Parts: sequence; C-alpha cells; structure tokens
Amino acid sequence: MTKTLDCGGTPVAIRPFAHADATSVASFAQSLPEHDLLFLSRDIKHARVIEAWRDAIVSGEIESLIAMATVDGAETVVGTTAIVRDPLGWSPHVAEIRLLVSPRMRGKGLGRALLDASMTLAREAGATKLVARMTPDQRGAITLFEEAGFRGEAMLRDQVRGRDGQFHDLAILSCDVARADAKREAFA
Repeated sequence: MTKTLDCGGTPVAIRPFAHADATSVASFAQSLPEHDLLFLSRDIKHARVIEAWRDAIVSGEIESLIAMATVDGAETVVGTTAIVRDPLGWSPHVAEIRLLVSPRMRGKGLGRALLDASMTLAREAGATKLVARMTPDQRGAITLFEEAGFRGEAMLRDQVRGRDGQFHDLAILSCDVARADAKREAFA
C-alpha cells in the first residue's frame, strides 16, 4: 500500500515502515529538533529505540508509516507515524497516534495525509478511541489534530524534560472514532 501525493510541489510516497527503512528513519530522527520529539515516550535518536520500534512493527504491536521524498537528490524520510495499541491491556480499544513531519515539509498537507492514514489504520484495527500527545506550544500540531476531531483531554505539568534539563508540559488530546466519523460524513 503506497500512496503518492503532491505536498507543495514535492511528490511524497506514503507507505508502511519496512525492516530495511530503519537506517533512513534513524537519519530522519537525527535531523529533527529535540523539541519535536519530547512527546514521544522514548528518544528515537537512540539506535536501540529505532530497533525496538522496528521489532514492535514486526510483532504487530505497532503499525507505522513513513513518508519518502527526494530531498537534495536523495530519497529521504520526511515523515513518520506510529499507531500504538496494547491488545492485551485494559484499553485494547485505544490507539495512540505518534506523528512526526520534517520542518521543511510542514504546512504542505503531509501531516494531514499521515494523520488521515493513521486514523484509518487504527479504525481498521478496531480502535474506538484515539489519543495523541504533544507539548502545548506545538500549535500547528494541535490545530491539525483538532481539525481531525481530537479534543484536549489532559495537561500534564512538567511531564517531560529535555536534554537541557528544561521541563515541558504535555498535552493529551483524544478522539472518539465514531463521533469523528459521523461528523466527517455530515460535512462530506
């Protein structure tokens, strides 16, 4: 399943994260500002975390997409998503969506395309509630998720700490899948 779209004049292919993509995803993670990663439960700039992510995809714990574009003549990861569910936990109906987009690709529709694809995968896997986490100053990300039907659910004060020792709040947004689907159908 590969979907190609035009993101502000740049052709981007969205497809599942394959085992061979780990090195490219690691390079993508290294290119991101640290602040963009604070909402993740693990620091994906560490190779072991990328390996664990890849292993979780293989085992079916995570579904993940990557967005590929030609940047400076090389095929490059410009976005990723992870749809995380725990089918053996008390909340198998909940999926967390983690979404990262390269700063150079923001505002071009890539985030929306990745979020829509992630919501579809989560819905197909049986999720009835979706959650997303981000720092409250990430206004673009919050707007993107709110436009997709997510609403603020919690604010965790001083929840994450950057490498510089600075604490940051963490916003948690959620979306009722059936309600979001009904709203989308009503306005289609």
